[in-house]
Amino acid sequence: MTRWAPEKSDTLAALATEILHNYSRGRVLVAVDGPDRVAASGFADDVAAAVEGADHVAGRSTADGLGDDAFRSQVAAPFRAADGDALLVVDHALTGRTGLSGAWNYAVWVVGDFVADRSPEERGRANAVIDASDPEHPRRLFDDAC
Repeated sequence: MTRWAPEKSDTLAALATEILHNYSRGRVLVAVDGPDRVAASGFADDVAAAVEGADHVAGRSTADGLGDDAFRSQVAAPFRAADGDALLVVDHALTGRTGLSGAWNYAVWVVGDFVADRSPEERGRANAVIDASDPEHPRRLFDDAC
């Protein structure tokens, strides 16, 4: 059976469209994480570029190496205090960070080559789950527990 393999640009455009449909105004924080930290970081770069490609201001940051309080004071608070509509995509933002759960407007869980539990707590908090095991053909997974 042939595996569905959408083009990377199509997956990213659809995700950017969804995020901007819901959060086009204000200062928006988007979390990106997953068991494969390299895949998640690269996908976060791609999401930010896709949002910019949709004519919206986007930036990139990381929560790696920052505790929850440091992230709030050094990254989230200054970003939210600035003027204008903008979206900040933050990698390494979910794993082990239950204290930041309320900080995110939108969260993406990226599954790369790393084979992991299909239902970790962080994945369950994500709005979108992306299978990036084929980096040129990432695809959205709809595997919620409804």
